[in-house]
Amino acid sequence: MNKYKLVETKDIKKIPKILREKSKEITEITPELLDLAKQMKKIMKENKGVGISAIQVGVPVRMLVVKNCGQDMIFINPDIIRMSRHEVVYSEGCLSFPEVFREISRPEKIKVKAKNENFEDLEIEAEGLVARTLEHEIDHLNGIVFLDRVGD
Repeated sequence: MNKYKLVETKDIKKIPKILREKSKEITEITPELLDLAKQMKKIMKENKGVGISAIQVGVPVRMLVVKNCGQDMIFINPDIIRMSRHEVVYSEGCLSFPEVFREISRPEKIKVKAKNENFEDLEIEAEGLVARTLEHEIDHLNGIVFLDRVGD
């Protein structure tokens, strides 16, 4: 039995209160966790997203999925360990806030360390849309939504 209760695909946008929670660290890979990752990929694809965090589907654990070069990458317990000083402003949206887009300034390049779905160490240097998506989804894990980043 799956201990993670996912929201239905149509409900992804109706859970803003949970988005303010900080997600819990993952200490081991379980079949339920891998199933959650599979469901997150499906929900992201159905909603035409480029990233999704577990908290967006009602599960407050530190896991996210990001589309990178056509592949869906799973990041467990991700942390940004380096970011460029140069920031870029871009119109950003979120699956949890449909049809809402705002100009957000974020570092252009980042380096992230995490675990993959086999709980092996993973490091990735990213720029452009992949960097922005990772930053956006890691914010979700910390209870931050993109609207919090809107300037004056």
